[in-house]
Amino acid sequence: MPLVIAVTFVGGLLAGGYFLGGRTETPVEKKVHEIMSLVATEYVDNVNPDSILEVSIPDILAKLDPHTVYIPASELEQTNQVLEGSFGGIGVVFNMLTDTATVVEIVSGGPAEKVGMLAGDRIVTVDDSIVAGIKLESEKLRSRLKGPKGTSVKLGVMRSTAPDMLTFEVTRGDIPVTSIDAAYMITPETGYVRVNKFGRSTYMEFLNAMVNLKSDGAQQYIIDLRGNTGGYMEPAILMANEFLKGGSPIVSTRGRTPQSERAIGSDGSGAFQNEKIAVVIDEGSASASEIFAGAIQDNDRGMLVGRRSFGKGLVQNQIELGDSSAIRLTIARYYTPSGRCIQKAYTPGSPESYQMEIADRYIHGESFNADSVKLDRSQVFTTLGGREVYGGGGIMPDVYVPNDTLGITSYYMNVFNAGMLHNFAFNFADTNRSQLGEAEDVDTLLQMLPADDTLLQLFVSYAQQKAGIPPRWYYINISRNLIVNQLKALIASDILGQSALYEVSNMTDPVVIRTVEEISKNNRISPATESDEQTTIDDE
Repeated sequence: MPLVIAVTFVGGLLAGGYFLGGRTETPVEKKVHEIMSLVATEYVDNVNPDSILEVSIPDILAKLDPHTVYIPASELEQTNQVLEGSFGGIGVVFNMLTDTATVVEIVSGGPAEKVGMLAGDRIVTVDDSIVAGIKLESEKLRSRLKGPKGTSVKLGVMRSTAPDMLTFEVTRGDIPVTSIDAAYMITPETGYVRVNKFGRSTYMEFLNAMVNLKSDGAQQYIIDLRGNTGGYMEPAILMANEFLKGGSPIVSTRGRTPQSERAIGSDGSGAFQNEKIAVVIDEGSASASEIFAGAIQDNDRGMLVGRRSFGKGLVQNQIELGDSSAIRLTIARYYTPSGRCIQKAYTPGSPESYQMEIADRYIHGESFNADSVKLDRSQVFTTLGGREVYGGGGIMPDVYVPNDTLGITSYYMNVFNAGMLHNFAFNFADTNRSQLGEAEDVDTLLQMLPADDTLLQLFVSYAQQKAGIPPRWYYINISRNLIVNQLKALIASDILGQSALYEVSNMTDPVVIRTVEEISKNNRISPATESDEQTTIDDE
C-alpha cells in the first residue's frame, strides 16, 4: 500500500505539473489526497505519510531513467557545494589515516593560513571538544569545520615543533571548490590541464590555467578529463568555444518542451583556436566531459586519446521542492555536432544493470583490447572532415590506449587494499616534512627522496610491520616500478599539494606518455582555420 500510494503521488506530481500551482486538482491528485487521508486516519497503525514518501520517491524515480534522482533536504546543500564553486570553511585539506586529523595542505590565502596553521598540524579539539583518538568519521569532522562565512571556530592543534598544544581562533571564509587538479608544462612546448568536474567556476579556472601555460611557452595542450563525471553543461560549452572557429557547432539538446530545444555554436572569440589540442578520456568521463570531447572530435579540431567514455547523453534540470529537497529531472537529450546521442542503453527500473555496465566492459576485455569494444555500428555519423563516428554508447577516442596492468601482482593488491601505500607515503612525508618542505618544485623534491631500492625496502618493511604483509620478493620485484612510482607521487602530494601528484604520476602514465607522443607528431587533425563556410546544427 505505501508503494502504491507513493507511485500514484509522484506520478501525479510529474504528469500533472504540480510544481506550477494555481490550478484545479486533477482526478489523480484528488485520489492521492483521498488515499493519503485514509491512511493517516484509518490505517491500523499510526504512520507518517511523509516518511513513507521520503523513502519511496528514489525508487519511483528510478523507473524513469538512471539519472533522474531525488535529493533529500539534508543532502541538498552539500550536493550543491560540489558544483557551486565555494563553501564556508577554514581552508585546510586533512586526512584521517590514523584516528587523528592531520592537515596535509593549507589553502593559499585562506583563513587557516592567515592565523598561522601549517601542514602537518594535528587537529585535537574543535571548540574545546576532543576530536582526536575517538575514531571520528572524517565527514563529521568536516561538517564541524565548515560553517557560514564570518563565524569562528576554535581549534586545538598539536605540532611536532611545539611542546604544548596550540590554540587558533579561525574565522571562516569562502573556500573555493577547485575544478583544476593540475596545470603545468609537461614538455617545453606542451601544457597539461586536468579538470575534475564542471562546476560554476570551472571555465574561469580553466581559462586562467590556459593563459598561464601560454605565457610559460605552451604551443599545444593536453586536456585530461579522465574520471570527470561532468556537472554543469555551460562550462563545457565555454571551454569548447575557446578552441573552435566561429560558427562551429558545439552541442544541441532536444526534449518535449520548447525550452529544452537548443542549438549552440561557437562565437569565434576563443583564444586558442590555432593551437593543437588533445583530450584524454576514459570510462569515467561522462556528461559535460562528453559534450566537450564530442565537440572537439566531431569538428576534427583535435584528437581524443584513451578509452571509450561513460555514455551519458541525458540533460537534467534541478527543481527544488517546497521542503528544500530537490529532484534532478531529465528534460532532454543532448547531441554532439555530428548529430549523435551518445547515451548508452538502459532499462527503466533496472539501475543495477546500468551501474554494472562499466564492470562489464572490464570483464569483456574492452579495457585491454580495442577489438573488444562494443560499438553500435547501426548508428554511424560523420565528423566535419568525413570521419566515421558512432552513437549509442559513449565516445570512442581516436587513439585507444589500454588499461595498464603491468606490475599488478597479488603482493601489490594486498598492500593497496590494506592502504599501505597511502599510509607509508603520509608517514614518510610527515616524518621528513621539515627537510622535504624546503623543496619548491617536483624535480627538487624527487632528488631529495631516497634511492628507489631504498624507498622500496623501507616500504616493504613498513607493510610487514604495520599490516603483517610478508615480503614476497618475486612479486615485489615485478611490482617494483609501480610501487615506487606511486609512493613518489603520494609523497609529492603530501608535501607540495595535489598538483604534484599528477606531475609525478604522469611521468610513468602510459596514456599521458602516448598523448604527448601523438600530439607532437600528429598532423592529421589540424588546428582551427578561418573559413567562409559556417557549420550549423540540424535540429530536425
